Amino acid sequence: MRKITVAVDGYSSCGKSTMAKTLAKSVGYIYVDTGAMYRSVALYALRHNYVSGGVVDVERLASDLDNVAITFAPDGKAMLNGECVESEIRGIEVSKTVSHVSAIPEVRAHLVKLQKAMGDKGGVVMDGRDIGTVVFPNAELKLFVTADAAIRARRRFDELKAKGQSADYDEILANVKERDHLDETRAVSPLRKADDAIILDNSNMTIDEQNVWVMEKFKEACQD
Repeated sequence: MRKITVAVDGYSSCGKSTMAKTLAKSVGYIYVDTGAMYRSVALYALRHNYVSGGVVDVERLASDLDNVAITFAPDGKAMLNGECVESEIRGIEVSKTVSHVSAIPEVRAHLVKLQKAMGDKGGVVMDGRDIGTVVFPNAELKLFVTADAAIRARRRFDELKAKGQSADYDEILANVKERDHLDETRAVSPLRKADDAIILDNSNMTIDEQNVWVMEKFKEACQD
C-alpha cells in the first residue's frame, strides 16, 4: 500500500492531535503536531518577555526565530531547544498567547518550512490549522475537524483537571471562542476548510467511533 500524506485541520480543542496521533500509530506513519510547534514558539516568547499585556513584540520575536529549535521526542512530546515542554505548552497562558503568535507572518513562514521538510516524502499525519490549505495542498487525504465550542471547552477543562492543573471552565470557553475568531480572521493563512477536505463533526462521537470513521477514510484514500 502506497504511503500518502494526511492533513488534519480544524478548530482548537477538537481532539485533532489525539486523533491524528492514533491514526499515525495505527498505520506506522510519522505524526507531526503543528499546534504544539506554534505553542512552543508562544512559550519561548513568554519566557523571553516578548509578550506584554497580551501584545507580542513582533520585531524582537521574529529576529530571534533562528534560536527556536522545535523537535518531537519518540513518544511525540514537543521539545523546545532540547527541553520537553509538552505539559507547559498546554497551559492557559500559552493558550491565550498562541493565536497572536501564530498570526505573525515570520513565525508561520519559519514553521511551515520546517513542516514541509518533515512530511515531504509522505507517510505522515500532520495536524494544525493550515495543513490542507498551505503546508500540503496536494495531500491525498484532508480532514477538517469541528465540534461545538462548549463541548471543546469541557474537553480542555477535563484534560487539565486530569493532569492536576488548575482550570476555570468559563475562562477556557472564552479562550476557545477567542481563538476561533483569531484563527478565522488572521491575515496570513486563516483557518478554513480546504475545498476537497472531508468534514468531521465529533461533537457527539466517542473516541472509538471517531477512530473507526477516520480509518475508513484513510483506507479509501490509499486506494484512490
